[in-house]
Amino acid sequence: MKNILHYPRLDSILMVEKSIITRKDYPTRMQLWNSIPKKMQYQTFKLILDYLEKSNKIMFEEDKIIWIFPNNKKLNELIQGAVSV
Repeated sequence: MKNILHYPRLDSILMVEKSIITRKDYPTRMQLWNSIPKKMQYQTFKLILDYLEKSNKIMFEEDKIIWIFPNNKKLNELIQGAVSV
């Protein structure tokens, strides 16, 4: 069992979510961690990313982070333009 030293607070989770949503290019984990306004321990940051992935808000593709929650404008545009099967 992992030994978790710091659990994230809600404001930290929201801060990471906002950083992912507002970026035009999807950063790597390290780029995102370095760009968040308040610094946090990397273990806490990884725990937030695990939570966001398990709650189907983000996904990882080739080390990039992609916001997939339904309020993603780009994703909604792709879905609207997709061909029905």
